[in-house]
Amino acid sequence: MSRIVIALGGNALGNTPYEQLELVTETAKPIVDLIEAGNEVIIAHGNGPQVGMINLAMSAAAEAGAVKSDMPFPECGAMSQGYIGYHLQNAIGNELVKRGINKPVATIVTQVLVDENDGAFQKPTKPIGAFYTKEQADEIAATKGFTMVEDAGRGYRRVVPSPKPVDVVEKDVVEAVVNSGAVVITVGGGGIPVIKKDGKLVFPRLLIRTLLPPRSLSCCMLMLCSFSLLWIVSPSTGASPIRRAWRR
Repeated sequence: MSRIVIALGGNALGNTPYEQLELVTETAKPIVDLIEAGNEVIIAHGNGPQVGMINLAMSAAAEAGAVKSDMPFPECGAMSQGYIGYHLQNAIGNELVKRGINKPVATIVTQVLVDENDGAFQKPTKPIGAFYTKEQADEIAATKGFTMVEDAGRGYRRVVPSPKPVDVVEKDVVEAVVNSGAVVITVGGGGIPVIKKDGKLVFPRLLIRTLLPPRSLSCCMLMLCSFSLLWIVSPSTGASPIRRAWRR
């Protein structure tokens, strides 16, 4: 039996909640294949498009006067972990029942500890939200002060800081739930980043993390994304596709 971390890319989860639910229903099948084969499975997922969608929707609602306030990023991150986790729980749970497998599925809202002095705070790199044209991106940058960059030839997106995680706050809870026999969905979007300040865990402003599964828990990792093939690009050797990878 292996303990496997499956990383689902945020862009591979669709553009709407309805599309996401349809996609994860299909994704659940190979995941349950692994469970049925006797493996322990931990699922992590990205949330760039989803957290950006939530933040943009709440900001638009606040500007229109429909709600009293916009939604800060930590709450947007928690909301994305919740609804993505719910869809995965639902899809995986239904597939388990369909195959007669009695196994619980749980989502853990997860925080990651980061260093407030990390240089990444001064250099945003994490794309979030929708894609825009160059003209739209320039207007957003000028009116809202966001950093906008071109993203893999698909358009322009807002980027926010992505510092290196120091620790997963709920790692002991995650391991306990995995050891109980449950399928665990955790560190959604890489976890909600927090720093230690005056003995408390607080959120560093204007920050959202990229996906980082808890490596200490796993002996195998699978990554599912919206691309048909991953490539390594080197100035000296050019581009080469990654067709297989082995853990050292």
